[in-house]
Amino acid sequence: MVIWLTGLSGAGKTTIAEAMVAMLKPQVPQLVLVDGDVIRELFGASLGYEEPARREQIGRLQRLSGWLARQGQTVVVAALYAHPDLLAWNRDNLPGYFEVYVEAPMELLRERDSKGLYAGADSGRTPNVVGVDIPWHAPQNPDIVIDASCVEPPRDIAIRIIRQIPSLVGALNLETAP
Repeated sequence: MVIWLTGLSGAGKTTIAEAMVAMLKPQVPQLVLVDGDVIRELFGASLGYEEPARREQIGRLQRLSGWLARQGQTVVVAALYAHPDLLAWNRDNLPGYFEVYVEAPMELLRERDSKGLYAGADSGRTPNVVGVDIPWHAPQNPDIVIDASCVEPPRDIAIRIIRQIPSLVGALNLETAP
């Protein structure tokens, strides 16, 4: 199974994915987190941030998560770049694919901007920012949409997502889950 979280930078994909893993890992030991930023770092500076490089990065995440899922791992992916053909490929090729769109308005992302990405893009110092000078293609058919503008603890969001995935519901410890 592959659970794919996508959304713009700063939407909360990694935070939600980490909350899911923390909750599920004790009951689902074969659970693996594949974070786009971490995988990029593991491969070194071999890719830039231009749109073709971003597509290649997503290809890495797709191949890695598919490979892990076919070995019986449950994979949670946090990935920024989304394009309709890439998400369609995921749905057609990744075992047990479940898509989560972490939707956030640009105003909120600019306000959060923990990495200084949007401020850098606005000043011209940081090119190739998805949603600014690289088009953002919001998922058209996600299995669930999370509104990042609602203030909600990541754990509660993780529970809401997990409850939508029948094969994982039993892994929730309902005594501690709201």
